[in-house]
Amino acid sequence: MRIVMIGAGRVATHLAPALVKAGHDVVQVYSRTMASAESLARRVGAAAVTSIDDVVTDAEVYLCVVTDAALPRLLPQLCSKGRGEKALFLHTAGSMPLDVFAGKARRYGVAWPMQTLSKERRLDFRQVPLFIEADSADTLSVVEQLARSISDRVLPLTSADRRQLHLSSVFACNFVNHCYALAADIVERAGIPFSMLLPLIDETARKVHDLTPREAQTGPAVRYDENVIRRQAAMLTGRQREVYELMSKSIHEQYD
Repeated sequence: MRIVMIGAGRVATHLAPALVKAGHDVVQVYSRTMASAESLARRVGAAAVTSIDDVVTDAEVYLCVVTDAALPRLLPQLCSKGRGEKALFLHTAGSMPLDVFAGKARRYGVAWPMQTLSKERRLDFRQVPLFIEADSADTLSVVEQLARSISDRVLPLTSADRRQLHLSSVFACNFVNHCYALAADIVERAGIPFSMLLPLIDETARKVHDLTPREAQTGPAVRYDENVIRRQAAMLTGRQREVYELMSKSIHEQYD
């Protein structure tokens, strides 16, 4: 398929090479800045553009990999000028509904990769779950064919369920990583390298493959050991202390 990437950020940086590897032709990369557009375009043999007016009108797929705020603003212009006649428009956002395309495109869908993606890290995209949705059964078939060309884990999911899964992933990934950052701040202030925590972090992640999160939970908050909790809270100030106390209370309430 002839594909245009609308966006050159973290998701696009992983998606575009995966599409090329699967035999698709990424013909253009759009970004607001030429540096970003060119950086990704060079990797996949595409042309770089910074204006929606310069986006070609004969691509088969326009893959929108932009922020939730930018997507509704870009679509009216992107879907005009003949691009909307036969083309398939897709977005990759976890929290944006399918109907963001309604009234703007004839064929549209969603292909959301549920994975934490960073430009600096490479991963096997075939193992990344892709949750898909489309405006019709016929369009869904095309979206599924495209998704399966780059991933072995493709599942249909409604917009409502996708929002729930996205919310869950914020807790499971983004909030957990923020806890790593808080932990790093604490140990580094004491002159202890963060790497000392990595065996603990790795085992915690491995455990939930075999146990439920509730079964895997340990620590003073489970039994609400007030002496330990009080001493540790006293070692913290400001937002860190608030997070510690709120998390301890939330954990304890699950086991009370």
